[in-house]
Amino acid sequence: MMDKDMAKPAAKHLDIKDMSFEKALKELESIVGRLERGDVELEESINIYERGEALKEHCDRLLKQAEAKVEKLTFNQAGEPAGTEPFKPQE
Repeated sequence: MMDKDMAKPAAKHLDIKDMSFEKALKELESIVGRLERGDVELEESINIYERGEALKEHCDRLLKQAEAKVEKLTFNQAGEPAGTEPFKPQE
């Protein structure tokens, strides 16, 4: 049986869904820094790790949405713009 506190991190951090990418990334960087320094107690480190997971998921979603909006210019043989096509990032 799953403990209600073990729910998906994003479910506990509803304020994240309204954050801008930049704000979420800044908070995520702060959490990573705190965890790397090791200056938080175990229970708090678990809580901020879960928040970090939710922030990461949010940033990933926002990046995927942005990628879907980006288009690549296409050019004809004369080198003139001919239109656009969906941008496919290299992986």
